[in-house]
Amino acid sequence: MHSYDVVVLGAGPGGEVAAGRLAQAGLDVAIVEDRKVGGECSFWACMPSKALLRPGELLAESRRVPGTAEAATGPLDRGAVLRRRDEIINDLDDSAQLPWLEERGIALYRGWGRLAGEKRVVVGEETIEARRAVILAGGTTPTLPPIDGLADARPWTNREATTAQAIPASLIVMGGGVVGVEMSQAYCSLGARITLVEGEHRLLPREEEFACQQVADALAEQGVDIRTGQKATSVCRDGDTVAVTLGDGGTVTGDELLVAVGRTPQTSGLGLESVGIEPDGYIEVDAYARVPGHDWLYVIGDLNGRAQFTHMAKYQAAIAADHILGKDMTAEHLADGARSPRVIFTDPQVAAVGHTTRTAGEAGLHVRVVDVPTSGNAGGSFYGRGARGTSRFLIDEGRGVIVGATITGSEVADFLHAATIAIVGEVPLTRLRHAIPPFPTRSEIWLDLFNELGI
Repeated sequence: MHSYDVVVLGAGPGGEVAAGRLAQAGLDVAIVEDRKVGGECSFWACMPSKALLRPGELLAESRRVPGTAEAATGPLDRGAVLRRRDEIINDLDDSAQLPWLEERGIALYRGWGRLAGEKRVVVGEETIEARRAVILAGGTTPTLPPIDGLADARPWTNREATTAQAIPASLIVMGGGVVGVEMSQAYCSLGARITLVEGEHRLLPREEEFACQQVADALAEQGVDIRTGQKATSVCRDGDTVAVTLGDGGTVTGDELLVAVGRTPQTSGLGLESVGIEPDGYIEVDAYARVPGHDWLYVIGDLNGRAQFTHMAKYQAAIAADHILGKDMTAEHLADGARSPRVIFTDPQVAAVGHTTRTAGEAGLHVRVVDVPTSGNAGGSFYGRGARGTSRFLIDEGRGVIVGATITGSEVADFLHAATIAIVGEVPLTRLRHAIPPFPTRSEIWLDLFNELGI
């Protein structure tokens, strides 16, 4: 039986960061992965989806700017877009990821890993012992709801949608969350006819309503047929056509069906029962990503349900690794959960951190809402005519700090970090006022905020 200081189950971004941080500190580390080193994000989610979205976003911006608008007259080159996507995901080959592990002396075990008692992991026929800790970083799988006929209709999940080798003439998208709106826009920009079905009465129900409306308007203008307030009651595939019956009795048809209605924690088969944990839903953890009552067991990333984003999995990985090493990343400033930064890479993009108006109210916060136009300054002149965009700041006037920000517009994802620093650092507005944005940039939304507040 092989023995290591720490055994990590799951070689996605969180698992890799935890293993790398521990190995660089001199610990003997093993990592277990049954699919691909790099995980869902690298091969079937974040990276390929953004590769599919970026060309359409760039073309839309080009068509808003005089000079490039006259040059940008044709459609996207589908083949070129898909080839570039394949380059970014290395044709689903993870061999380029392996040298990073080898350089750090991290042992890689290929196969499904499961707990077999305290500090023991079984991979195939082999048992591995962890002297200090085990880290579970297995993530989630796509949720397929119990809709009549759905399983037999060969639906796409995010995996098929992000790696398809051809663009269907028509695509039904079930679910108006992040994956649903991003893939609707990507496939629409590549020439597919899209029908987007969402059971709630608006898209992106977790974000600010104005952001949802701006994304919905943009999708509709591109030609996406949006059906909100509609739940699918049955699905039927007949040859090359799939039909979805909706709650109002209507039917929509397409060549393919993408189901994007959420994620299910991948706890089944992890052997949690062997250490007295019921494998039902997300796994509860403390501020150090450690399972209460099991001082040797850590759960990071999507599997603990705190904040299902790649960047937050990496953040939690660093917290857990440092705790194992006897360090402390000051858990009192833990920045996951409601304060997690998040970006929806549609056009317009939606970049948000901290509270929304709704969650601030639910948390009992009394906030002042300040809205300014994202492109309502000199810097906005260069992003094209008619570009949508609103920047909303939520101010806790009692403490004089920002507790939430939502920014929409063209290429605003990189705006978000300034707001994240202000919120996580609880920077007083009176001090933040002296952080001067350069002219002419859209970062002057911060000046607009200060002017509205009179400071």
